[in-house]
Amino acid sequence: MPTQQPLTYHAFVEIAVADPAVSGLVLKGSHAHDGMITEHSDYDLCVVLADGAATDLTRFTGHRTPELDLVILSLAEFRAAGMPGFERYALARARVVLDRLDGGIAHILAAKARLDADEAFRNSGQWLDAYANSLYRSIKNDRDGHALAARLDAADSIRFLLELLFALDRRPRPYNKYLEWELARYPLPGWDTGMLLDAVYRISGMGDTPLQRRLFARVEAAVRRSGHGAVLDAWGEDLDLMRPQ
Repeated sequence: MPTQQPLTYHAFVEIAVADPAVSGLVLKGSHAHDGMITEHSDYDLCVVLADGAATDLTRFTGHRTPELDLVILSLAEFRAAGMPGFERYALARARVVLDRLDGGIAHILAAKARLDADEAFRNSGQWLDAYANSLYRSIKNDRDGHALAARLDAADSIRFLLELLFALDRRPRPYNKYLEWELARYPLPGWDTGMLLDAVYRISGMGDTPLQRRLFARVEAAVRRSGHGAVLDAWGEDLDLMRPQ
C-alpha cells in the first residue's frame, strides 16, 4: 500500500478554493511577513467558513504538520478572534489568500489592526501604570543593591512599555519575533526606531538605570501629551526616583 503524502499548503488551498462554503483564507505568521521565512517556517492558515455552512473541510480541524497548521472557524468566530486577545497582532498583519466577501475579509483584518480611540486610551493608561510600576521597582532595587531583581523588573518594564507605545499609536503590539520587522516598516510616530530598539536591548539585558531614567523622561512627555498625566501624577513623589537625576 503506498504511503499517504502529507497535505501540503498549496494542495489544501486548491481544495478550499473549490469549496463554496469557504468565505476566506487568511495566511498568518512568517509567510505573511516579507523576509521572515526560514527553512523551519510552516504555513499558518485560517479557513473562514460561511456561518452555518455545511462542509467536509471540518475534517481538517486541528490539522498540524511541520508544513501546515490549519485553524478552521466560522465567519462570526473570525470576526471575534483576537478582539481582544493574543491573536490580534497575527491577524492584523495577516495576508488575504481568498476573499469571497468582496473585500469583507480584508475589512475585518483592517479592523483588528487598528484599536478604536476609547480602547486605545483605556489600554494606554493601564500599560502606563504597569510600566511605571516595574520601572520604579527596578530603579529602587538597583539603588538597594538587588541586582538580579533590578534586571528582572527592568525586563518586565520593557514589555509594558512596548504595549504602551503601540497602544498610543492605536496598534496591537507585535510579537517579539516581529518587533524589528514592524518598526522597520511602520515606525512609531515621534520615536527614532534605532534609538528605541537600542534602549530595549540594553535595558532588557543589562538593566542600565540611567538609560531607564532617560527613556522615562521621553515617555512621560509623550503620555502627558496624550492625556495620561493623571496616571503618572498618582505616583506622587515616587516619580522623582524614575526621572533623570
